[in-house]
Amino acid sequence: MSRSIKVALAGAGAFGTKHLDAIRLIDGVEVVSVVGRDLGKTKEIAGKYGIGHVTADLADSLALKAVDAVILCTPTQMHAAQAVACLSAGKHVQVEIPLADSLKDADDVVGLQKESGKVAMVGHTRRFNPSHQWVRKKIQAGKFNIQQMDVQTYFFRRTNINALGQPRSWTDHLLWHHAAHTVDLFAWQTGGSIVAANAVQGPIHPALGIAMDMSIQLKASTGAICTLSLSFNNEGPLGTFFRYIGDTGTYIARYDDLFNGKDEKIDVSKVDVSMNGIELQDREFFAAIREGREPNASVAQVLPCYRTLDRLDRQLTGAVA
Repeated sequence: MSRSIKVALAGAGAFGTKHLDAIRLIDGVEVVSVVGRDLGKTKEIAGKYGIGHVTADLADSLALKAVDAVILCTPTQMHAAQAVACLSAGKHVQVEIPLADSLKDADDVVGLQKESGKVAMVGHTRRFNPSHQWVRKKIQAGKFNIQQMDVQTYFFRRTNINALGQPRSWTDHLLWHHAAHTVDLFAWQTGGSIVAANAVQGPIHPALGIAMDMSIQLKASTGAICTLSLSFNNEGPLGTFFRYIGDTGTYIARYDDLFNGKDEKIDVSKVDVSMNGIELQDREFFAAIREGREPNASVAQVLPCYRTLDRLDRQLTGAVA
């Protein structure tokens, strides 16, 4: 594909605008349609980014022959069905994490991708953050082996708000959304499969209907272990912090930044063409489309993560496999 890739973006909220900002930095890509539940706000965003087509219905964007690919930044509960709709319409699709909130739905997307031959990837951004890429390169060079990962994912969301502090129309989930980042990253970085997984959760919020605190233990086939703590009750500091404990050092990743065990900052500015994980993620999506290949974080590559999430969900709910 030599011409410009035409993109529709669904969900112009907190994360959707991050993708719009990233795409501005990528040559040969143009957002031509934006989908949003609130047409007034969506039109404002479209005007800011010079996007000509605005709609409240994804089907309208999929009907546009000019659209080559879709980026879905919609509520979690819509991801799988919308990914199926995109692939069925003959469009490439990038789904923001998570791919689905059930293993069956994730399986359905992977199956349709294989049938369609279209590029379908998931926004497992940690695979693209320069900090985690730096660690991976050290592993691949045989200079570092993970013994343990200790991860904290902490937010303060006792009410249903998004990253911008705005009311949400849907409910977030510690397991199916936030744990997905670490479960996938742990397996990807160790190069093994997850052979043991256990979880416990705290009280269910009376209004939101979700656990606000959770603890997960993982073991990889390489022998490495991972401890993940998640909370929506934490008042600060906020974010996700990854501690890699290995045989030759300790590294702490804070999104796109990296520090050693003495809290000395490591320069990761030369790891990739950008320091922005979302931009690097989008670059991979569009490169895979142009080159006709499977992208890093393809739906097939991340499916084992959702198998593990399903296993943990069954533990937490007492469901029988």
